[in-house]
Amino acid sequence: MDLFEKLRTNLGPIGSPSREFNGHHYFAFPKLEGELGPHMRFQGKDMLNWSLNNYLGLANHPEVRKADAEATEKWGLAYPMGARMMSGNSDLHEQFEKELAQFVGKEDAFLLNYGYQGVMSAIEAVVDHRDVIVYDAECHACLIDGIRLHKAKMGEYYKFNHNDMASLEKNLQRATKKAAEKGGSILVITEGVFGMSGKVGSLDKIVALKKTYNFRLLVDDAHGFGTMGATGAGVGEMLDCQDGIDLYFSTFAKSMAAIGAFIAGDHDIIMYLKYNMRSQTYAKALPMPYVVGGLKRLEMIRNSDEFREKLWTNVRALQNGLRERGFDIGDTQSPVTPVLLQNVKGGIPEITALIRDLRENHGIFCSIVVYPVVPKEIVMLRIIPTAAHTLDDVHYTLEAFSAVAEKLAKGEYQQKTTQIAPETLEVSAEAATE
Repeated sequence: MDLFEKLRTNLGPIGSPSREFNGHHYFAFPKLEGELGPHMRFQGKDMLNWSLNNYLGLANHPEVRKADAEATEKWGLAYPMGARMMSGNSDLHEQFEKELAQFVGKEDAFLLNYGYQGVMSAIEAVVDHRDVIVYDAECHACLIDGIRLHKAKMGEYYKFNHNDMASLEKNLQRATKKAAEKGGSILVITEGVFGMSGKVGSLDKIVALKKTYNFRLLVDDAHGFGTMGATGAGVGEMLDCQDGIDLYFSTFAKSMAAIGAFIAGDHDIIMYLKYNMRSQTYAKALPMPYVVGGLKRLEMIRNSDEFREKLWTNVRALQNGLRERGFDIGDTQSPVTPVLLQNVKGGIPEITALIRDLRENHGIFCSIVVYPVVPKEIVMLRIIPTAAHTLDDVHYTLEAFSAVAEKLAKGEYQQKTTQIAPETLEVSAEAATE
């Protein structure tokens, strides 16, 4: 068979039915229009948008837009040319690294041109064939892909049950034995905030296990940076265990409303990563407008609690309101708000009818998560409140969710049909963007 022929005939588990059901641009690859924020347009309709990870509302903040525009005018998008190691370094890149490290309480940091491949490359650089990885079962796709780059044989990295310390300890015992046999070491990988459930990683309990087991800890705190902790320095700050995190990673795609990422830790280890992370050694440096814009965003996060306080005002109003109305939002401890709708007996057609009702009749746009992330009889509507939302937005959404939940309970959506492709729904936690 010709290589491309199988690609033409099989678009994969998400894309294959799209031709038949015409789901492209509705559930998959939707086109939201207008200024980034809570109110945008979708297919000609005004939408109250709960699907942007713009936690602190900085995406369209006037000071941020001004800094971005001035930096672009001064530097353009080309500067600096080349990888950091060769010709793409600058004083501003290093200043940004220094300020990021100080903010999260680490000795040094390395600025990355992109988060997903950045953390993948960091994992690949840190471990070799002798080392063993132990990781949380609900780690994001970027971490899973980084683990897949591990040079050890299959079976020499271990998965522990989500936030389950007994499971982690059992796997640490296995890893300790395997590492001793190979003359290697152990890296534990988890997240600060898990982006689907909103649960906080048990970082303090993991750090406490260092008293018994010899391992290093890498934490992806993409959803915690800027939102969690007394100053916004993340879940490690919130749980008073930041010092026990050996490698702290975050992307700028959430609270910073930008592109890029960083990894922070001991100076010597960061220097090692600067010379050994292939995704940075062989790729262009982060363009200067993103560096200057990032410095401005960090300044605003560091110097003002206003954004985080407004975010949490909206989070508490939304989550408390949902609970008071009887909705199951799981064990979220973060702004990520999963609404778990029960009794979805009509399968994918019922789900698509529900979400079309939300969008077409209530003007609410949010993400949908289905099996296998949640049981087959449950649908998760994933809501991301931000500092840019208002309490009026929250109250309107609570009313709309009560209305669709009532229809769901009565089986009204089972009576409807849809031409939207079932597999274009968000079916996997690995599909969540980093």
